[in-house]
Amino acid sequence: MSLLVHTFVLDADGTWELLEDPPGGLTLAGFESTRGKLWGSTGMRALGARFFPRLDGDDLHVQPEEVEDFLAECEAVPPHLAALAEHSGCTEEYVTARFGNIVAAARRAEEVGGGVLVR
Repeated sequence: MSLLVHTFVLDADGTWELLEDPPGGLTLAGFESTRGKLWGSTGMRALGARFFPRLDGDDLHVQPEEVEDFLAECEAVPPHLAALAEHSGCTEEYVTARFGNIVAAARRAEEVGGGVLVR
């Protein structure tokens, strides 16, 4: 199974509404196995990440008020993508593309005042 990333907004009653996904596989966030071996890895945790490690065993829900902090966390990751890829057993291209999809969803969330869901 694959992890998918979505952008959501909250309705007036607090119900989540997923926004339309971008075309062409840009919702792919990894395989189910990347929850622990990539996003929740010791390497990711060593970067001080507090959002990505939530994927190790659960879905990641970044609430609208957390998106700015999530994007700040994302800014610290790119110099380490090659090492994270090597540690996870994935190619650097694979990790870079999946990470890019997650960041793009977070930027869409920032634009609309929404949040991010990876499941």
